[in-house]
Amino acid sequence: MSKTNFNELLEAGAHFGHLKRKWNPAMAPYIFTEKNGIHIIDLNKTVAKIDEAAAALKQIARSGKKILFVATKKQAKDVVAEKIKNINMPYVTERWPGGMLTNFATIRKAVRKMATIDKMGTDGTFDNISKKEKLQISRQRAKMEIQLGSIVDLTRLPAALFIVDISKEHIAVAEAKRLNIPTFGIVDTNSDPNLIDYAIPANDDATTSIALIINTISKAIEEGLSERKVDKEAAALEEKEGKTDSKPRTMSEADFGGGDSEKRSRRPAGPRKTIGAKNNTQGGGSGHQKGGNSNYTKKSH
Repeated sequence: MSKTNFNELLEAGAHFGHLKRKWNPAMAPYIFTEKNGIHIIDLNKTVAKIDEAAAALKQIARSGKKILFVATKKQAKDVVAEKIKNINMPYVTERWPGGMLTNFATIRKAVRKMATIDKMGTDGTFDNISKKEKLQISRQRAKMEIQLGSIVDLTRLPAALFIVDISKEHIAVAEAKRLNIPTFGIVDTNSDPNLIDYAIPANDDATTSIALIINTISKAIEEGLSERKVDKEAAALEEKEGKTDSKPRTMSEADFGGGDSEKRSRRPAGPRKTIGAKNNTQGGGSGHQKGGNSNYTKKSH
């Protein structure tokens, strides 16, 4: 996994915080100093927190679960949409729909409605309705696409949330906390890092700072997905080899004739007893038996 570079964060302006009068005291451990009324973030701690969050997100992606990215502010929405679309993860860059997590079943209904409208355009239903109704449905579809188009593939609750500016996205943070969903986020000096599980202290207002952090996180997730693919291929290969080894053995001539002859050859060698030999060796006995029988007949007379 690629490590975050201190100098890159410095060039991106990730160390600039908010004005001193707007700070949150909970961010004190992550503040290096104050200069010209602006707090300066300790980038050494930022590097450590980015690596920690990237490692955790990599494991989530490797397990095959989805990570939802939330960034509705103007500086972050385009960056997140561009980077996250490449790794096939859901994201929200427009208004956060209230109850998206706590009322997920209703959101799924809206997504299914989008699919129904798309089907209407292909099966010829649009040809049987008026022009006004067609225009209304098209506008409704366009509005839903803006709000929910990026979460069409999200069929169940996400395994984690990554949030840019937790103060602005406080509703998303509250919903995730209520459902015990792990939260990751970029936290500036005006926010409370204790509200989320993995806080990355950095400037959440500069596009360059957001782009650098999102790029590092997306690379970690991509590595996790690649490792998952390798694991699945290895498991499939092992399963295939196991089936090959457990195939039933084909019948051969040895199973029919060779086995009996082998058994016969294993019998202990000894004198063979034939019927004639038996009569010769036991002649006296048989003669006596005959005599015995004659005596018996005489006595019976």
